[in-house]
Amino acid sequence: MPATRTAPLRRRALAAVAALPLLAVALGACGYGSENDKDEKVAPAAEGEKIGGLGEVKIGYFANITHATALVGLQEGLIQKELGGTKIKPQVFNAGPSEIEALNAGAIDIGWIGPSPSINGFTKSKGQNLRIVSGSASGGVSLVVNPKKIKSLDDLKGKRIATPQLGNTQDVALLNYLSEKGLKVDTNTGKGDVTVIRQDNKQIPASFESGSLDGAWVPEPTASKLVAGGGSVLLDEKKLWKDGKFVITNVIVSQKFLKEHPDVVEAVLRGSVKTNAWINSNPDEAKAAANAKLKADSGAALPPEVLDPAWKNVDIIDDPLASTLSVSSEHAVKAGLLEDPLLDGIYDLSLLNKVLKAEGKPAIDDAGLGVK
Repeated sequence: MPATRTAPLRRRALAAVAALPLLAVALGACGYGSENDKDEKVAPAAEGEKIGGLGEVKIGYFANITHATALVGLQEGLIQKELGGTKIKPQVFNAGPSEIEALNAGAIDIGWIGPSPSINGFTKSKGQNLRIVSGSASGGVSLVVNPKKIKSLDDLKGKRIATPQLGNTQDVALLNYLSEKGLKVDTNTGKGDVTVIRQDNKQIPASFESGSLDGAWVPEPTASKLVAGGGSVLLDEKKLWKDGKFVITNVIVSQKFLKEHPDVVEAVLRGSVKTNAWINSNPDEAKAAANAKLKADSGAALPPEVLDPAWKNVDIIDDPLASTLSVSSEHAVKAGLLEDPLLDGIYDLSLLNKVLKAEGKPAIDDAGLGVK
């Protein structure tokens, strides 16, 4: 769907038609995320007074460059510094639906996540499970293909294209794009004019190099890994959006946690805003910090030929670009993943704007989708 087309805001009651499988990532004892012992050893210590007496806050994120705020903020201790003696308990996820399940189960309190799982989670809970409290990143998503098999966007029919998970942000974007091209795909099975393969970001590069995939619609750094492995960027998703801007990463919080611990959420947002400012003022140091965190989380740092282009392809921002969320919701409807998505009240930017005001920065608009 071209970004220049205004998407109507759907504000009716929940009528979700797709039961997205919220697949838990069984990497840790809780069954939802990965608590990295290696990261625990190097993470800055929680020092000082606990905010509101809370011992820990559970934070989820992906080991992706599109989650640079979390990577850098945790690695440099910029978020922990704002939390004082309230310790961060980090968990790493591979895709948004799994993180939403963890949020619903209380396995995390706050998370960095994409727009589509946020919309789906909010809608399916009838607006009861989460709030988007900040933005974090724009861009950083590409369709990378095998140039020997796909030479233009007209060559997609009959090909096998991967996304990280059914219903995740890239999955929705690909399904919508194929629909716009007149190519039919069954949402749940991925079968049709194009075969959509749902596969973990960590597995996609190997599948691509083996020839079992013809391409993938993926975030950074997976996109740059595919290019380093011989792939070619056929489409940068920025080209589909007005001014090249679209939300790729939000900060969400469970409504229960927000109600009980607003001071802790505010502290995390202070850390996020300060981290974003530091990233944009110190891009090279921030890139190195993000890579160090990726190494701590995955056991391997990214080589320069992957890290450098991936880093350049992501814009780090505080603004959740709320107006683009309604467009994303329309994409999910067209893909058959949601019917009448609920958007009213999905945002609560009051704490973010409080933090921004203290930093001398302008307030951010919620496009009329804020909590009343």
